[in-house]
Amino acid sequence: MTLESDIDDLWHRYDDGLTAADADAAVRRTLDEFLDALEAGDVRAARKTGDGVDSWEATEWVKRGVLLNFGLRETERREYGGVGYYDVLPLRETDDLEARGARNTPDGTVLRRGAHLGDDTIMMSPSFVNIAAYVGDGTLVDSCDTVGSCAQLGEDVKLGANTLIGGVLEPVEDAPVIIEDGVSLGAGCRVTSGFRVGENSIVGENTLLTPRIPVYDLVEEEVVYGHLPENRRAFTRFVESSVSDHDLFEGGAYKPAVVATDVETETLEATRREDALRE
Repeated sequence: MTLESDIDDLWHRYDDGLTAADADAAVRRTLDEFLDALEAGDVRAARKTGDGVDSWEATEWVKRGVLLNFGLRETERREYGGVGYYDVLPLRETDDLEARGARNTPDGTVLRRGAHLGDDTIMMSPSFVNIAAYVGDGTLVDSCDTVGSCAQLGEDVKLGANTLIGGVLEPVEDAPVIIEDGVSLGAGCRVTSGFRVGENSIVGENTLLTPRIPVYDLVEEEVVYGHLPENRRAFTRFVESSVSDHDLFEGGAYKPAVVATDVETETLEATRREDALRE
């Protein structure tokens, strides 16, 4: 049997009433093997099925495996660094990071069990990477950043300080937040609700990317929702709201939007990280 079939079988048993109290050693072994596979990057919560950033799809059996790790485990007291806490999952072991060339600074970099951290990655404290998140090779997770459950970050991504990458667990068919290779997100950005950012795009600080906010793509001269095409420079602007003529709004009412233009060579060069970070 494969890990996928084991998880599917366990999901059916869970759907039929299996509880955490009923989970035996074999069940826990399957759950642990699944988390190990996530940490190694052997399985991922989403996959790209075409050429465009809008072709990402959820890997449903993987998301079911994540949910099973909550549904079939008891909350218990745990300890890390002399601090007690209560959770269904322990924190991730970091013994493999040295061989990967990855770095995480002390006092506040938290990797939850089931998170993948690629080669030559850097996590600055404080920051948090949740279960089933995939952080690709050479990516920087800066101070006060959160990478939510199942989020998929590509290679050589730069997250500015105080950036939130939202998590998407349910429904299992919904793809999580996707940040493709070479993306740079400015400080204070928020990417939520399964939004997808195309490769080599650069997003200005404090920009909110979510499917409910339109992206005005000036390159293709169209308005898109739910994704930012590749090779774009994006920033927040405000457009007139449908209630702008209401008596309560003197001077008009406005709502947020995202404007996307071509990435210029100078902009790309300005966002490159210093080589000293990798020495």
